[in-house]
Amino acid sequence: MISILVAASTALLVSILLTPYLVKVFGSLGFGQEIREEGPQGHQRKRGTPTMGGVAILAATWTGYGAVHLAVSSDGPSASAVLVLLLTSALGVVGFADDFIKIRRRRNLGLTKTAKLVGQFAATISFAVLVLGFPDRRGLTPASVNLSFIRDITEVSFGVIGFVVVCYIVVACWSNAVNFTDGLDGLAGGTAGMVLASYVLICFWQFRYTCASPTATAGCYDVRDPLDLAVVAAAATGACVGFLWWNAAPARIIMGDTGSLALGGLVAGLSITTHTELLMVVLGGLFVVEMLSVVLQIAVFRTSRRRLFRMAPFHHHFELGGWAETSVSIRLWILGGVSCLIGLGLFYAEWLAVTGGR
Repeated sequence: MISILVAASTALLVSILLTPYLVKVFGSLGFGQEIREEGPQGHQRKRGTPTMGGVAILAATWTGYGAVHLAVSSDGPSASAVLVLLLTSALGVVGFADDFIKIRRRRNLGLTKTAKLVGQFAATISFAVLVLGFPDRRGLTPASVNLSFIRDITEVSFGVIGFVVVCYIVVACWSNAVNFTDGLDGLAGGTAGMVLASYVLICFWQFRYTCASPTATAGCYDVRDPLDLAVVAAAATGACVGFLWWNAAPARIIMGDTGSLALGGLVAGLSITTHTELLMVVLGGLFVVEMLSVVLQIAVFRTSRRRLFRMAPFHHHFELGGWAETSVSIRLWILGGVSCLIGLGLFYAEWLAVTGGR
């Protein structure tokens, strides 16, 4: 528990102190956000707001995790945690390149769709291959080839090649879903913070009832490094909260694709290494809705030449309907929080069903 508190508090401190420094540096370098002309007109005032604030989230997360292993834990970094952090950082690099191109070209279009997908593909395939390696003394690897909800569904196995494909789909979907959600001040950062805080609880519970314990009983969890994953989730939660201090409306800095793609990769990596891929669909319900609104908008327009929403992602639909940006953000935070509570409720209910409440 001390490790989790140290990770969260260290990352919070680094993020809340580093972010205003980045505001000054990126502002002086002219690293300002470009705004879509067809978007809500109220967003035009954000043009020039320093972007690429995801750098602070990544730096704070790594620092929080590193502080635990330097000052608290006698164990070295685990394979599961390091691989998740590397996936997060790799996608952050892809997002950084996208943001930098937008800045250089002075437009709201960075990497092409193909280039972004190639970057996501390279990062994800490397992660998918490595995450099936590094067995511990029990032969348990950070991920398994089975589909999982709260535990592995052993009846559904993808095999190694199938797992790599599924892993790519999972990471690509979540990184893009968080990216779509990052359209209002504080929305993506606040929602991601809630999902990551949920994973702190899930990972700690898995550690408490790990099958690696000599006293393990029915209902234990076969997760390779649950405590270290809890440290990663705690560090990332602290990083998001610290960043949110400066990113909440009116935002002094925007996380950009550097942050949104990284956070999407982080929650995807956590879902894979904790064997909760399908549960993540519930925990990240707001991200799912945001992505579906884009998919539905495109599908309906291409088939009927009509728009289902005034604008997608659907948070802009409410803005164009006259809602204030802060009103939309707060209400969507509430929906995101409810999704996390439902997900945690399902996680605990499954444990009660398996163990009989013992």
